[in-house]
Amino acid sequence: MLDLSLANINFLAILVSFTIISAAIIVLRRITEWRAKKTLSDELAQRDNFALGINYATQIAVVCISMAFLFDEISLHTAQQEPVHVFLLITLFFVFIFLGQLIHRKWVLHRFNEESAILKQNICAALVDSGMLLGNCVVVLGLYRWVHPQGLSNLLIVTLAFLLLQAIFAIDSRVRETRFAKFNQGASLQENFNLDNTSIGIRYAGKSIGLSLALYAGLSTAPYVDAKLVDNLFALAAHCGAMWLILYVGTIILKHLSLPKIDIGLEVDHQDNIGVACLEFAVFCAMGYLLISMFSV
Repeated sequence: MLDLSLANINFLAILVSFTIISAAIIVLRRITEWRAKKTLSDELAQRDNFALGINYATQIAVVCISMAFLFDEISLHTAQQEPVHVFLLITLFFVFIFLGQLIHRKWVLHRFNEESAILKQNICAALVDSGMLLGNCVVVLGLYRWVHPQGLSNLLIVTLAFLLLQAIFAIDSRVRETRFAKFNQGASLQENFNLDNTSIGIRYAGKSIGLSLALYAGLSTAPYVDAKLVDNLFALAAHCGAMWLILYVGTIILKHLSLPKIDIGLEVDHQDNIGVACLEFAVFCAMGYLLISMFSV
């Protein structure tokens, strides 16, 4: 692990990390411009596409957060002795993060085209997509801490664990959709995303990030036994499931204590009350971080 201070600054490590971040951002910019079929200067500065700006900013943040995490975890000696291993590790980090985003877009929210909606300046879509992207970043960081991989021998376990956590995200989303339909005369949550209700996007993003923080806490408490696939997946499901339950119980209590006489569903779903949605966002993120503080080693 790198130990840097003003008296011990390893400029080579900083330069390498910054170079990787810069290269990743250039690739993201090119991909974003290719999808938008125009330059970012035209889309963001002239067309004022705030939705695309939010989504692009989140992608940059995810790249920087991931590299900062790896910078703290990988020693310079390891990077110098095993550059191919480190390169594969960084590549797998980003592959898993953006694979999670793809699963969310194509499977979890299969009736809502987030990418198309973002290009149409739908801020709700940008918030939903960005929340899930940040959530996947947190989950991948948690998986790395859980496995502490020394090589590619653990890749199968990591992949299956990642898919298990994606299943939890999917189930959680289905529960949210069911509750939304129950309290809104059968209306579809995914179809409501197209109405560009910003408060719904804020609430959805907050729940996604809060859940990812809770799963990180679960990954911190779940034991890992090398080469024990079934045991590891069972332990992961049990610990993350418990954190998932604690998250919702805690947020329900905190919401009632914060706004005891306000119908949060009515304010967010029908009146686009951004203030109330921000409160719900904060409660879920705070509760998720509280679980990490309590259970993370």
